[in-house]
Amino acid sequence: MGKKLYCGNLSYDVSSSDLEKLLSQYGTVTSAEVITDRMTGRSKGFGFVEMGSAEEAQAAIAALNGQDHMGRTIVVNEAKPRADGRRGYGGNGRRAYGDGRGG
Repeated sequence: MGKKLYCGNLSYDVSSSDLEKLLSQYGTVTSAEVITDRMTGRSKGFGFVEMGSAEEAQAAIAALNGQDHMGRTIVVNEAKPRADGRRGYGGNGRRAYGDGRGG
């Protein structure tokens, strides 16, 4: 099973294709996506890459994390699982009264 990586502090000029090429030096890349702003289409400076195996992912982390890429010190590490069950409005599902009584 593959391993998903977080790639951060990317240059805003890096495309999904560029990210795939960069990490493919360390193994099979099954997917690569630079996250973009919905309104402008501009890169948000981070993305996710799924590597073919955990060993390939570790090789990419060891080689690239903290290295200079296009004038920026990039961050490459294991992606944290996305929290499931999130509710709308960005809160924890409780009203915030501001007086500590919760909701």
